Amino acid sequence: MQASPSSPLIKVALVEDDAYFQQAFQDAIAQAADMQLASMSGTLAQGLAALEHGAPDVLLVDIGLPDGSGIDLIRAAHARYPACHSMVCTTFGDEAHVMRSLEAGASGYLLKDSAPARIVDEIRSLHGGGSPISPLIARQVLMRFRGKPQPAEPAPAVSTAAAATTTTGLSARETEVLEYITRGFTAEEIAGLMQISRHTVLTFVRRIYAKLEVHSKAEAIFEARNRGLIRE
Repeated sequence: MQASPSSPLIKVALVEDDAYFQQAFQDAIAQAADMQLASMSGTLAQGLAALEHGAPDVLLVDIGLPDGSGIDLIRAAHARYPACHSMVCTTFGDEAHVMRSLEAGASGYLLKDSAPARIVDEIRSLHGGGSPISPLIARQVLMRFRGKPQPAEPAPAVSTAAAATTTTGLSARETEVLEYITRGFTAEEIAGLMQISRHTVLTFVRRIYAKLEVHSKAEAIFEARNRGLIRE
């Protein structure tokens, strides 16, 4: 992709301690004409210090850092620069890390089984309003919504048939998008299969992330109350 003269480069802040992935991501970003590596850090402390020099457009961060969790960096970036889009790229695919990352403000979650070239495409998607998600994470999200009853959302009265599509906490179309993602289809392929636009596919994924974030925060509050950390 070529950056137009009127389009500013996407500034990417990379926080990664593994030398191999550092180099791979750095090379991939360097080859992208529409991106600029704003900073590269190998620790949580370095990542926090980099934020002092200005807001990146995209924060690409690993979770397991030598001196702490990348989730703390996501939380700091989200609080200081709300317009900054944070994306996790990690080997941690368990539900706890996914939920904590979303609660902290992450808008994308990828596993390191993705090729660096694909990561660059996902950075573009994230910067353009998308919410990248790995097939394995999509599968966990489906299991989460299907396995746990979700709180009802305020909505106008719907027919019995329409209500049946939301029993998992996701709409029928949101569920369909997730199922395609678990099978490895791209946003463009899903759009063709569902006969909708790519933008609509990305909108469905953003809604799913939003629902996960709400549920994660609600569960955190519920747990705190149970432990006596919050009093009514």
